[in-house]
Amino acid sequence: MKFILDTHTHTLASGHAYSTIREMAAAAKEKGLELLAITEHGPKMPGSATDFYFANLGAVDRNMYGVELLMGSEVNIMDYEGNVDLKDTLLKNLDIVIASMHLPCIVPGTKEENTKAYLNVMKNPYVNIIGHPDDSNFLVDFKALVLGAKKHKVLLELNNSSLDPNNYRRDTKKNDIEMLKLCKKYGVPIVIGSDAHTDTAVGNHDLAMEVIKEAEFPIELVLNRSVEELKKFIKKY
Repeated sequence: MKFILDTHTHTLASGHAYSTIREMAAAAKEKGLELLAITEHGPKMPGSATDFYFANLGAVDRNMYGVELLMGSEVNIMDYEGNVDLKDTLLKNLDIVIASMHLPCIVPGTKEENTKAYLNVMKNPYVNIIGHPDDSNFLVDFKALVLGAKKHKVLLELNNSSLDPNNYRRDTKKNDIEMLKLCKKYGVPIVIGSDAHTDTAVGNHDLAMEVIKEAEFPIELVLNRSVEELKKFIKKY
């Protein structure tokens, strides 16, 4: 199965990534991708872009080197009520929005509190993807998460970077397999994101694919295979 898109990448604008938009797009072209999402960290991540950066994304070409670009954000979930660090007036004009929990932006809560935060952020009509919900620093009720994603038509992410042994997130493979088994049971699609912070990592899905195979997860529920299927979950399309 050939995957033709990557929904989670960062450029210099995120503050701790190391390539430009054009370098990321060129790398996507080399990998044979048709679509690349640039999803800079929200402004509460130390060193990341400001509100004005996201307000001005209309200035960026949406096609480079024959690769379609989606310009968006990986916003930070700031509390257990599901509030994020970009206002709806900005979110509504982005092409794609991932919502994630990051240690610099929110103190991990109980399993119930973390799950509440995810379920609440899913209610935001501009949120398309829940980013890396696989970190045991943020324990979560995966059944509730999967059923919430199904109810709100939000995608859950299998994050390739989380599975790197050098990543700071904990117990990710075990948690991802649990999530995938529940997604398979309830027919909930997922998307793989490279979480690339440099151009060499664009489209890297190898570690995620190993977990897909181990969990015997059906490829038809992995939306990286189809731009059209992905866009069904991006509400403005």
